[in-house]
Amino acid sequence: MEIQFYKYQGTGNDFVILDNRNGRYNSLNAEQVQFLCNRRFGIGADGLMLLNAKEGYDFEMKYYNSDGRESTMCGNGGRCLVMFAYHSGIVRTVFRFIAIDGEHEAEIDPKGLVRLKMQDVARIEENHGDYTLNTGSPHYVKMVNQVGDFNVFAKGREIRNLPSFLPAGINVNFVEVEDEHEITVRTYERGVEDETLSCGTGVTASALVNYHNEQGFNEVSVTTRGGKLSVEYDRHRDGSYTNIWLCGPAEKVFTGTLTLS
Repeated sequence: MEIQFYKYQGTGNDFVILDNRNGRYNSLNAEQVQFLCNRRFGIGADGLMLLNAKEGYDFEMKYYNSDGRESTMCGNGGRCLVMFAYHSGIVRTVFRFIAIDGEHEAEIDPKGLVRLKMQDVARIEENHGDYTLNTGSPHYVKMVNQVGDFNVFAKGREIRNLPSFLPAGINVNFVEVEDEHEITVRTYERGVEDETLSCGTGVTASALVNYHNEQGFNEVSVTTRGGKLSVEYDRHRDGSYTNIWLCGPAEKVFTGTLTLS
């Protein structure tokens, strides 16, 4: 089968995208996804997404990790898929699409930055001084000093595989606070089983943990190894979070064709 693929990235989190509005790639299997995401023998990516047609929405997002398994929500992936949809002729002021965690809205601003509305978060659980929460994908947030020198791979893999998080595992974020409005985040992602240059749901989780307004509007600037993002949200007295928006760049890298066996 010959496929037409598109490669996009959002702050270094990169994805293979297939236009599946006609259902052509419905039979794609885990081994084929692994091959396409392989950085030595395939195209190379942290994950693969299908742009599906869905009645009542502009499109449906289907996301696979590079291990070939369908996974939970990917924030940077969602932003990249919105930009791909725009480039593919789905031109909207406000995009509305459906993903595995429910409905999302998105906007592309005049500078080309994509704003993606994330799911509300009812609560954050404290875990021995660290934090766990779900921002469309499950995340563990640990505050550290000198995050640039931290062994993210070793410690991230250890926490990801703790018995309390198995069998699904958890994404692990290591966060250094620069000031009350700015943090630096590095993330170990399950499914990729390595550190990625950026993780949208992880950036979102880390920003929620590091609110600076006890009640009301917050905006947190986040530096990742792949670039800068920002997270805007409202925090409420009961510890819940609403109107959560993940904002940042999403860019096409290249396109091509490939014969898939």
